[in-house]
Amino acid sequence: MSRKDIKEESAPVVGKVVDIDIVPEMRKSYLDYAMSVIVSRALPDVRDGLKPVHRRILYAMHELGLNSSAKFRKSAMIVGHVLGHYHPHGDTSVYDAMVKLAQGFSTRYPLVFGQGNFGSNDGDSAAAYRYTEAKMARISSEMLRDIEKETVDFVSNYDNTKKEPSVFPAVLPNLLLNGTLGIAVGMATKIPPHNLREVMDALVYLIENKEVTNEDLHGFVKGPDFPTAGIVYNDRDISHAYATGRGGVVVRGEAEIVETKSLNFQIVITSIPYQVNKAEMIIKMADLVREKKIDGIKDLRDESTKDVRVVVDIKSGAHPQKVLNALYKYTDLEQTFNYNMLALV
Repeated sequence: MSRKDIKEESAPVVGKVVDIDIVPEMRKSYLDYAMSVIVSRALPDVRDGLKPVHRRILYAMHELGLNSSAKFRKSAMIVGHVLGHYHPHGDTSVYDAMVKLAQGFSTRYPLVFGQGNFGSNDGDSAAAYRYTEAKMARISSEMLRDIEKETVDFVSNYDNTKKEPSVFPAVLPNLLLNGTLGIAVGMATKIPPHNLREVMDALVYLIENKEVTNEDLHGFVKGPDFPTAGIVYNDRDISHAYATGRGGVVVRGEAEIVETKSLNFQIVITSIPYQVNKAEMIIKMADLVREKKIDGIKDLRDESTKDVRVVVDIKSGAHPQKVLNALYKYTDLEQTFNYNMLALV
């Protein structure tokens, strides 16, 4: 046998070229990608109302013993545990998700108790995770109750070294209590938060009565309950949104016209619509006054501390109600919240 024959015989088989049609291959690849985004990232599970990243954060904190009675631990340690064991993505995505779970103005019933700078509704970002500390809030224990008693299925993590829960036992209807927002591929979800007492009363009524209508449940759940408060208008639009799962409802910040000691008028804003950046809203108001699209405003200032308080001084002779109507019309003091009640079943 010649050297050439020996060389050809011992050469490894690199592979073979297979001719495929690009159209079905692109269709299959795109569907696989779309399903991965829908199931593994963007849409919550109807059973616990959580996306995978939120579930992994809470389970990692549970493993670390960071319940509500434990000491605070560095957020960097929590993020590292999540990345190392359960969520093979960027640290920013994990920390941003954890920060939102701790923000009282973003989450109606925060699942994480944060210590340090966790941002504000003025658009201020949270401090870096090496500076902040966190642990689970008390309500999170209800999401994880009896998880050690084989109440839910566990699946392998990304490298098959550990097991993680596919869903939480969740004795609370978290999907309705905290709502959710997500944009997937070809679909999206936007569910508002609701009041715990109202939802529980509706659930008890639903359990005790076999035939229940949307109108019956609407008698208990009057509408959304946003963490930033605000007033929701038009009961017909609210009923339509709950009956169909889609629809828009008008949300206004709370504002009161008050008379000062000098017999002038002020508009005092004490709440803003959900997910509105307060600082940007005030800047928009100032721009409208400067551009003379809104007349009658003498001064504008933010007196907020923990609570929202924005004061608008009205010029002498101006009609305060007209000024307030203009603020509702041209600024984010009034917004439409569009329902899209979509979750994974």
